[in-house]
Amino acid sequence: MAPTQKTLPTDIPPAEYLDGLADARRRDEGRALLALFAEVTRAPGVMWGPSIVGFGSTELATGGVWPVVGFSARKARLSLYGLLGHPRSEELVAALGGRTAQGVGCLYITRLDEVSEPALRELVTHSWAQGPGRAEA
Repeated sequence: MAPTQKTLPTDIPPAEYLDGLADARRRDEGRALLALFAEVTRAPGVMWGPSIVGFGSTELATGGVWPVVGFSARKARLSLYGLLGHPRSEELVAALGGRTAQGVGCLYITRLDEVSEPALRELVTHSWAQGPGRAEA
């Protein structure tokens, strides 16, 4: 029997999640990311589980589903999903500046105001275009 996926889309509006964040800076950063991702993807933000705002969805090889791109405004740092592993990803991440780190499939940003907004916009745009089912062969 296949394991049940725990992180799935919910009916909670992303703005409600962001408004509930304890830290004012993280609320503001979350709102800015919500606006940027929505503008770039032209897709509505959807809560995935209690803390991930995702855009689009794709089927995983493991049989689950996951957002094409997304973010979470966590206490210690911002977690951005779906932005790594594409052609030019490393180049675009380097252009961000600021304090960033990478995990398995995640880009971590300590403070949004320390990274280049145009570079972040380009990275999200590129990643959305390259995402599953979108990249040109």
